[in-house]
Amino acid sequence: MHGGPSGFNNAPVTKIFVISCALFTVLFGIKGRFFKLGLSYQDIFSKLSLWKLIASVFAFSSTTELMFGLYLLYYFRVFERQIGSNKYSVFILFSVMVSFFFEIMALAILKDPTVNLLASGPYGLIFASFVPFYFDIPVSTWFRIYGVRFSDKSFIYLAGLQLLLSSWKRSLLPGICGILAGSLYRLNLFRIRWAKFPEFITSFCSRLSWHSMGNPPTAPASNLAGNIPSYASRQVEAKNLPICCSFSHRAARGLHCYPGINGL
Repeated sequence: MHGGPSGFNNAPVTKIFVISCALFTVLFGIKGRFFKLGLSYQDIFSKLSLWKLIASVFAFSSTTELMFGLYLLYYFRVFERQIGSNKYSVFILFSVMVSFFFEIMALAILKDPTVNLLASGPYGLIFASFVPFYFDIPVSTWFRIYGVRFSDKSFIYLAGLQLLLSSWKRSLLPGICGILAGSLYRLNLFRIRWAKFPEFITSFCSRLSWHSMGNPPTAPASNLAGNIPSYASRQVEAKNLPICCSFSHRAARGLHCYPGINGL
């Protein structure tokens, strides 16, 4: 398993989303509103709270959730690099909206008067990303710890499990809703995997991302041997090839380069 180059190179949408989550969480933490974050039945069906709806998408309700959530969002930037910022923006919007729809249905069915029944944070996007992570990223390394067999993907699964159970039922429900949203995206519901935003939107996000770091995009350095890719770069491309061929638009046609090897 290879996450690609470090940093947010070729992942401007992910960078904007990660920065937004960090800023919203810190903002509510400074104001001491952590305990007010999350959604309840009353917030949706009794007195609609707009600021809670916005906060539930970006702000985590604890420092631990923030650490694990940003780590997973940062890792899943590999999908933006493979399918492009435009389609990844569609994936984000679809995951957030569909998971939020499932969360509202859960609140309507449970009708639990408990305050803040659903945990706050981008659980929908994070756990929707576990669907292509499971199916499309192959295992590259196996190892044993005290006789128990693990793979290089196990650390991502453990981080996701920690986040899923961080607030028990409050985080479990949004996580399940996110997995359902990711499954519907993989099934290409309403041909969503072919959808795209107008180019000016993704172009704006790219410029905003560059300005936030204060550095313009840099072109990769040319190879001294005449623009011939190095052996290391060819290895990286080979490792990322199954992701590109299965999570990209070719997967909507049912075409895969290699059968992905999944596991813990």
